[in-house]
Amino acid sequence: MERGFPDRAEAGRQLAEKLEKYAGLDDVIVLGLPRGGVPVAYEVAKRLRAPLDVFIVRKLGVPGFEELAAGAIASGGVRVLNEDVMRAIPYADVAIQAVTAKETAELQRREQIYREGRPSPELRDRIVILVDDGLATGATMRAAVKALRQRGAAKIVVAVPVGPPDTCQEFAHDADEAICLSTPPFFQAVGQYYEDFSQTSDDDVRELLTRAAQEISREKSSNQQ
Repeated sequence: MERGFPDRAEAGRQLAEKLEKYAGLDDVIVLGLPRGGVPVAYEVAKRLRAPLDVFIVRKLGVPGFEELAAGAIASGGVRVLNEDVMRAIPYADVAIQAVTAKETAELQRREQIYREGRPSPELRDRIVILVDDGLATGATMRAAVKALRQRGAAKIVVAVPVGPPDTCQEFAHDADEAICLSTPPFFQAVGQYYEDFSQTSDDDVRELLTRAAQEISREKSSNQQ
């Protein structure tokens, strides 16, 4: 196995080393793609002394062919559509409207349980470091990058521990910067590059977000003293 990781936390610590130039900057925010991207993002945010939040993306599957993505919705009410797929669907607008409503409800549910009343962060004019535990096809990350462009982010950095060479190369163009620690040529699935790839739960995500917010708050207090 080419360059594997013991778990997501260690992958995050290794990833953070490649992002040192962003440490301590006021306009940086780290966003994890739930669920698996959040433990990685937590370690990055901790090392960079940056706030941590989630950026939720939901795929809009074609009715009857759910694995085919007609687009995606993302945090902040952004919708990105794949026009090629849309043109191929009969009554596309009606079909995707129904899927959008269903996925919007799930996105809002996740926003609610993950943030626990905290407002979603302002991303305009900020450096956004977008973190997941790995890339496969890159579809979800691609939607997240497009959504962040629409939200007015000043700079988008895609950072992942592992991904196939061609997908990582793609993000070098799609984002302002892309960091893939490991790009194995015979990539099959993200999980094969982790010794422990156990599922991250909603509770895990909540706990890490709360812990990160407390750490930032403590740091601000100590800086003011």
